[in-house]
Amino acid sequence: MAATATQTRVDPDFSRELSAGGIVAGIDEAGRGPLAGPVVAAAVVLRPERLPVDVFDSKVMTELERDAAFRRLQETALFGIGAASVAEIDRVNILQATLLAMRRAYVALLPRLADPPRLVLVDGNRAPALPSNTETVVDGDALCLSIAAASIVAKVTRDRLMRALDRRYFGYGWATNRGYGTEEHRLALSILGPTPHHRRSFAPMRPAKSEQIPLSL
Repeated sequence: MAATATQTRVDPDFSRELSAGGIVAGIDEAGRGPLAGPVVAAAVVLRPERLPVDVFDSKVMTELERDAAFRRLQETALFGIGAASVAEIDRVNILQATLLAMRRAYVALLPRLADPPRLVLVDGNRAPALPSNTETVVDGDALCLSIAAASIVAKVTRDRLMRALDRRYFGYGWATNRGYGTEEHRLALSILGPTPHHRRSFAPMRPAKSEQIPLSL
């Protein structure tokens, strides 16, 4: 989502990471709300001596700004990416699938580190079960630099995936709506029907139950 005139950017800082000492990872996700596509998470470790510039909560950045920040993070940070599929979302619900994607991102990060993180900062109020100490931070993507970086990595990764899916399933507008339930997307659903990448467990995707009129005998 692009930044608007009504949104104020807050500079996330590195204070929580520094106070913890040692290796600290930030975790965030992208794609909890869409009607289609996986949920993607990223776990990011920033180097104190190479902190990236112009890293904010991904929701208040434009697409061009996120892409530029992602390229800088590739050069200055260590990160792992995890995802949970539509089938997993439908089977275990979106919250549990999000926690699963976060655990997978953490596991993907570990081979890039000399030692496991001393602390993992997780955006929101629910954390996945991890072998490292975890701390949840509500609005962490606006407050903690590591979580803000994770929000960018997760968002850019998922957006690119949805653009690729859009080329295979043309007509739903995923290149721009990223699978969210926009008017364009809902209209396409009514005409084309759902794809294998639609979340059937989400309320807008479930067919309305027709009222049954009792028959008098």
